[in-house]
Amino acid sequence: MKYLITGLGNIGSEYAHTRHNVGFDILDALANDEALKFDDVRYGAISEYRYKGRTLVLLKPSTYVNLSGKAINYWMQKEKIGIENVLVVVDDLALPFGTLRLKAKGSDAGHNGLKSIQETLGHNQYARLRFGIGDNFTQGHQINYVLGRWLPDEEVALAERFAKTSEIIHSFTTVGIARTMNLYNNK
Repeated sequence: MKYLITGLGNIGSEYAHTRHNVGFDILDALANDEALKFDDVRYGAISEYRYKGRTLVLLKPSTYVNLSGKAINYWMQKEKIGIENVLVVVDDLALPFGTLRLKAKGSDAGHNGLKSIQETLGHNQYARLRFGIGDNFTQGHQINYVLGRWLPDEEVALAERFAKTSEIIHSFTTVGIARTMNLYNNK
C-alpha cells in the first residue's frame, strides 16, 4: 500500500525555514529521522521509505505553493496512489502556533496551495494536516508574517511539534484518518 505525503512550501533559499514552508520542514525532519535523502525529480523532490508494510512517498513540490496541485496530481498518477492515501501538510494562520489538526476534507480556507490542489483535483476530498503558525501580525502585514522566519521561542518548540507531526503521519498510514483524528486532534 502506497501513500503520498506532500509538504507544501516554496523552493529557493529566500523561503527556507519560513512559516509558509513548514510543510517542507516537517518532511525534512521526517526524512532526517529515517536517514533519507530527497532526489530532485519532475515537479519536486521525492523520498520514499517503508513503514510497517506501507510505502510512504514524501513529496516537496517544486511548483511553488500556488501551483501545488500540479505536482500532487502528477505524483498520484505516476505512483498510482488513490486520493484516500494522500495527505497534505500545510501551514495554517487560523490555528495558534504549533497546533496540529488533521482533517479528512475541507475548504481551502484562503490558502493558495489548497486552492490549487482543489482546482486541479476537482474536489476537496483529500486529507490535510494543518500546522498552526498563528496570526501574530498587524493588519496589512500578513504576507510578511507568513513569509517570515520563526520567533526564537517558536524555533525552540519546533522539534517537539515536528516529532508529533511524524507520529500523526505514521498513524494516518497505519490506522487511518478517522482513528488518527480521534487520537490526535484537540490534544
